[in-house]
Amino acid sequence: MRKSILLLFTVFTQLVAIAQVSPKQDHVIKILAIGNSFSEDGIENYLYDLALSTGKEMIIGNLYIGGAPLSLHVKNANENAENYQYRKIGLDGTKVTTKNVSISQALDNENWDYISFQQASSLSGKYDVVMENLPVLVSYVREKVHPETQFVYHQTWAYQHDSNHKGFANYDRSQLTMYNAIADVSKKLSKLGYFKYIIPAGTAIQNARTSSVGDTFTRDGYHLQLDYGRFTAACTWYEKIFDEDVRKNSFKPEKVTELQAKIAKEAAHKAVRKPYKVSKVKL
Repeated sequence: MRKSILLLFTVFTQLVAIAQVSPKQDHVIKILAIGNSFSEDGIENYLYDLALSTGKEMIIGNLYIGGAPLSLHVKNANENAENYQYRKIGLDGTKVTTKNVSISQALDNENWDYISFQQASSLSGKYDVVMENLPVLVSYVREKVHPETQFVYHQTWAYQHDSNHKGFANYDRSQLTMYNAIADVSKKLSKLGYFKYIIPAGTAIQNARTSSVGDTFTRDGYHLQLDYGRFTAACTWYEKIFDEDVRKNSFKPEKVTELQAKIAKEAAHKAVRKPYKVSKVKL
C-alpha cells in the first residue's frame, strides 16, 4: 500500500513538473491534434519528414476518432472518456498507437507547443454549429495546459466535386459552396482570439485543384489522396508552424512526382499567404 501511494505521488509530481515547464524551453516542436481522420491526413504523414529535412525536431500527436465532431470531443472531455486512439510520432519518427486514451491523458503526456482543434468535415462550414462546442473545448484544454501553449485551428478541405459523402448535401453538393463556407468560418474564428494560427489546409487543397493535376486530391471523395494529397496538407502545416517557405524545403515523398511536389508546395505557400481565398497554381 505504501509503495502504491509513493508511486502515485511520483507520477503526480512528474505531471506537475511537465505542466510548469514552458514548452519553449526545448528545441522540439510538439503538436497535438484533437481530431479525426482529417487530422490523420494533415499531420500524421510527411510533416515530420519536412521538419527533419531542415534539421528540426518534432513530436506529433493525434487524438483520433473517425468522423468525430466537436460535440463528441466536448462530451468525451466532460466525461473524461478514454475513447481515443492516441497516435504519437516520437523524436525518432516512429509512430506508436495507444488505445483507450482520454483527452486529459494526452494533454498530460507532453508539454505541447500547439494544440489543434477542428470540426468534423461536413460541419466545418457551419459557423453556428462550430460555436456550439468550440468555446467549451477551448476552455477545457486551456485549463489543463501551460499558459504558453498555443492553439491552432485546422481548416479542413471541401469534398471532391463528385463526392458521395452524405454531408455534401449541407452545401448543395457544390465544392465551391463548401470551400467558401469553410473559408468564411475559419476567417471568423481567426478574429476570436482563441487561435495563434489558422492552418489553411482547405485553401491549399483548393489551390492545388486549379493545377494540371485537377480535382484528384482525395482518395474517396473526401479523405486526402495518400501521396500528393496528404503531402499538400503537410506542406501547409510546415510553412505555417515554422514560418519558412516550404518551396525551399527539399523533401519529397518517394511516391510523389517532381511536378506533384512542386504543385503541393506552391499550393501550400499560396494558402499561407492568402488563407481564405483561392489562388491559382499554374503548374
